[in-house]
Amino acid sequence: MDLVTLDFLGQPLWSWMLFLVIVLALLVFDLGVLHRKSHEIGVRESLALSAFYISIGLLFSAWIWQYMGERAALLYLTGFVVEKSLAMDNIFVIAMIFGYFGVPRAYQHRVLVYGIIGVILLRGIMIGVGAAVVEHFEWVLLIFAAFLIFTGLKMLRDGEAEYDVAHNPVLRFMRQRFRVTDGLRGERFVVRQPVCRGKGTALFVTPLFLALVMVELADVIFAVDSIPAIFAITTDPYIVFTSNIFAILGLRALYFALSAMMHRFVHLKTAVSLVLVFIGAKVIGAELLGIEKVPAVISLGVTVTLLIGGIALSLWQTRKTGAVAPAADGPVQPK
Repeated sequence: MDLVTLDFLGQPLWSWMLFLVIVLALLVFDLGVLHRKSHEIGVRESLALSAFYISIGLLFSAWIWQYMGERAALLYLTGFVVEKSLAMDNIFVIAMIFGYFGVPRAYQHRVLVYGIIGVILLRGIMIGVGAAVVEHFEWVLLIFAAFLIFTGLKMLRDGEAEYDVAHNPVLRFMRQRFRVTDGLRGERFVVRQPVCRGKGTALFVTPLFLALVMVELADVIFAVDSIPAIFAITTDPYIVFTSNIFAILGLRALYFALSAMMHRFVHLKTAVSLVLVFIGAKVIGAELLGIEKVPAVISLGVTVTLLIGGIALSLWQTRKTGAVAPAADGPVQPK
């Protein structure tokens, strides 16, 4: 049997290789061609780059339709939309992280793109473990569903919550264990500089590296919500992983446009909360109550309707407040 036709997590190895080659090509093109020199990304460039990534993600859904069928493509699109909507909350956190470390907008894109590499590895591990657990213990889906309902209701109750960067234990640990420069060193993550007089030089990490680690950590935290959500939609690891990564790629590109106007999406969290409750409820309804499984096309329609409704209501309600929020490029916080 040819190596590329070997089965890996339910799909031929060549289909996984195809996806990874596409993602790698996109990252090389983005970082090595479009943004070879760091510069501040404006709203127009951000929207254009995001539209490009969304188009690639939608084209991939068309390929899934041809290769795996209509239902698989609808499940992919539902996962794509849910992951993108859940990751919107991540933009608030990323903006706070960049503001805390005083990362100029010109260097933020570099952190986000390099962060994608960590996202691919971390999400791959989490999804692989999740798929193995679900395959052997299908009742775990009920736990996922209950967790989604609990999370959705908690989000509805709590509303917006501040992300405390300064008191994060991982950040405190890194500052205690690593030498950290007293400011940015351009777009470099690690530099060699003198330790003190007469003691030679040593490697130091920069605040840009700390920001990268904190962005990765934030993604792990948000994956706790998003991965159960996508597994509640489909248990096919290929659809789960590809929809996750394509959604994140597009959202990171859209960050620079959304971060300037996230203050206007006042009802987005409510819409996301309702999506989580809906996904959890349909799984529990099908498994415990014997209710007929909701067709994939209806799941996609309800998800999109809730999100578009939340965004439209937000923009209408905040139409008089202006579209641009103040930039958050303050100085690096003290140790």
